[in-house]
Amino acid sequence: PLGASGTRLVGTCARILNVEGGKYGLATACVGGGQGAATILEREG
Repeated sequence: PLGASGTRLVGTCARILNVEGGKYGLATACVGGGQGAATILEREG
């Protein structure tokens, strides 16, 4: 959905971490004009 790309990326990353049993996940997005954002997730437990 428009305006929810970041939520979709982080939610998908978190779900895959749980399914695969990973410890870290990285979600990145290009927002145009040379800008970008990145988030590192750590799964506890």
